[in-house]
Amino acid sequence: MDFDEVADELYAGDPAEFVPVRNQRAKEAKAAGEAALAERIRALRKPTLAATILNRRAGSPELAELARLGDDLRKAHSALAGAELRELTRRRQELVNRILRDERSMSDPVTREVEATLEAVVADPEVAALALAGRLSSGADSTGDQWLTSGFIPQPKRVKPAPEREKPATVSHLDDRRKAKREAAEKAEQERIAKAREEAEREQERLAEFNRLRREAADLAKACKQAEIDVSRAERRAEKATEKANDLRRRLADAELEEETANGETTAAQTVLDDLRAEADRIDEALKQF
Repeated sequence: MDFDEVADELYAGDPAEFVPVRNQRAKEAKAAGEAALAERIRALRKPTLAATILNRRAGSPELAELARLGDDLRKAHSALAGAELRELTRRRQELVNRILRDERSMSDPVTREVEATLEAVVADPEVAALALAGRLSSGADSTGDQWLTSGFIPQPKRVKPAPEREKPATVSHLDDRRKAKREAAEKAEQERIAKAREEAEREQERLAEFNRLRREAADLAKACKQAEIDVSRAERRAEKATEKANDLRRRLADAELEEETANGETTAAQTVLDDLRAEADRIDEALKQF
């Protein structure tokens, strides 16, 4: 059983089957007497939804171009090539947007995690290598998680040495020298790998802080947008209330005018009535004289 074959099977398969298949392969490796391999397989982590989405795009030209852009951006940055940096940055955003459009059915949290992971593909060569291999286990927004899948820290492929022929005793000292050189080379390689791991950890911390700040900025932008919507709604309600108040004022003025007119007519009618009554009384008095 080969570790890479098992890893390819797991990360290319259905995430829902990841854990049972992983445990079964670890069990098979242990039964075959490969305890170390079984432990490596058991340490593989189930990919997040964002990681699964990008693992399925491992062979896409957009992802490959993003990885190349990362190298080009680093070179342009070192050369202080401003115009080239702007063009590469524009191209990077185009590719990220294209991938996000292709996966438009994602929820907002998953979309943010996929976008952050794509940015990390550009920023970090090791993340790019994992993405191109389809072996991401987590996304950039996974709190407390790590970028690298257990067992996937890039290791140089070692070529198995050809079987050594029996050498005369007179050249045994050459074997010692070759062995010493090989051990020194292996030690240097181990030191290089350890240094690469430390650099990767520092980059992960920096990226985690970047993502935290970006999430805070996104939350603030969202809150500002909501506040703008609330203000707009309040302004519309105030305008409607003002229109209603003005209409009521107009109606009140009309009613007051009608009241004043009615009062005047009432006064005039009362005067006429009083005059008619007085005249009627005078006539009654005159009739009494007969």
